[in-house]
Amino acid sequence: MRELVRDPGRLEHMLTAIDNVAQFLAGRTMDDLKNDKILFFAVVKNIEIVGEAANFVTKELQAQHPEVAWRDVISMRHVLVHGYYQIDAMIAWKTATENLPPLRAQIEAILKSITAE
Repeated sequence: MRELVRDPGRLEHMLTAIDNVAQFLAGRTMDDLKNDKILFFAVVKNIEIVGEAANFVTKELQAQHPEVAWRDVISMRHVLVHGYYQIDAMIAWKTATENLPPLRAQIEAILKSITAE
């Protein structure tokens, strides 16, 4: 039987995956992402992990934090997993550089608030 991972664990998974993406792309360009298959798939996999973990955050916690675009995060995971043949480097780049940093700040704030209780 799988261990039940609760919301703090899922939020930690999201932070780890976001940090992985930031580390992978540090000092890199969109052209690097486009031309380096290993980099591309590492970034895409970690964006998938963010969405997968978000999908397992309880609906109650999601409802308590409408500032997070939960549906968009989860939908991106679905696109990457089920539309794998049409993943565009520009979309992955924009997600990584424009969407993940503010998401990280939101998730970190939520995690701090629920672990301080």
